[in-house]
Amino acid sequence: MSAISSPTTSADGMTADVADHRLEIIVDGDKRRETLLTLINGAIRSVDLIMYIFDNDAAGNEILAAMLAAAQRGVRVRAVIDSFGSSDTPDAIFAPLRAAGGSVTFFSRKWRSSYLIRNHQKLIIIDQNIAVTGGFNIADAYLDNQRPGCWFDLGIIIRGPTVEHMTGWFAKIHHYTVHHDGKLFMLRRLIREWPVRNAPVSWLVGGPTQRLSPWARALRADMDRASQLDMAMAYFSPGQGMLRRLGRVAKRGRLRFVMAGKSDNPATIGASRLLYGYLLRKKATIWEFKPCRLHMKLIVIDDVVYIGTANFDMRSLFVNVEVMLRIADVSFAEQMRTFVANLESECDVVTSASHKARASWLTRLRWTLSWFVVGAVDYTVTRRLNFGLGEADPETEA
Repeated sequence: MSAISSPTTSADGMTADVADHRLEIIVDGDKRRETLLTLINGAIRSVDLIMYIFDNDAAGNEILAAMLAAAQRGVRVRAVIDSFGSSDTPDAIFAPLRAAGGSVTFFSRKWRSSYLIRNHQKLIIIDQNIAVTGGFNIADAYLDNQRPGCWFDLGIIIRGPTVEHMTGWFAKIHHYTVHHDGKLFMLRRLIREWPVRNAPVSWLVGGPTQRLSPWARALRADMDRASQLDMAMAYFSPGQGMLRRLGRVAKRGRLRFVMAGKSDNPATIGASRLLYGYLLRKKATIWEFKPCRLHMKLIVIDDVVYIGTANFDMRSLFVNVEVMLRIADVSFAEQMRTFVANLESECDVVTSASHKARASWLTRLRWTLSWFVVGAVDYTVTRRLNFGLGEADPETEA
């Protein structure tokens, strides 16, 4: 049963109180940057961070300086950073933080069987009672609205008892990365055995599994009884099983998608467009976001909201280490559904006619190649494999 909330909307973001938790959505990139700095600067006991991309740019250096200052005043600072997503970031920039007592460890640092499994999580925990997650990375493009090529994304701040649960998750990921990095069996067991809580506000994780990740299994269960689904999704390229489930939701009610119309990774747009025909035949509404690059990972299913780091693609459903927050609440779901609906004015509406007009046989071939490659390799690789679909922007990652 869904909880009852008291949502409000302000110029700075959307907020809600759900089952003893305070939730705050931040869409503005500059505001996310300001909020992260405020939280780190105010930390008393601990700062724990997991990040796919931590860039050596203005935003990254500002966040790193705040983490260093925290360590120097006696706060325990620990970071787990993906080695592939942050491959252009020199390890030397973290030397002062380590010298001050902080811990910075890179996930999957060596080539081995687990190397293609990436830590795609974005999670910051302050003093074990405030958590921040979402699609954004620590880089200018995600934390600066004025920068050319910025990403349209969101972050969510969580205050409440469930943050303690994620503190335990961070401890396990940190211990694994420090002591057992690359041991695929141990990573699978960690994810498989992580408890899934049936609560109005609950954390779900994902990772390398032979079947759907734990977060995706929860999503599948919600989809199997849903009558309406709204999705704002950066990368959309699921397999046939999930696609058919979407079709069944449409048969029971309504589907609405906000997809990326711009990206630094044209192959991901091509992979999504390959599936538009099926969705349009199911009477789905499809919009492509045009003002800038869409990086959001937001799903609203009836009275349930999913926000976090996972795309709706094969890598996030089966392979990458991900974290998603599931909020079961009538009012919050309606608030986020309205947020999605209000994006229409900034989107191109995709119709059966407009889709057919651009789907030449050569273009469809390129879309098909994109779908296969996007599901197989990391986003930072597919960014360079655009199959003639457009020019990739080298400045940012997935």
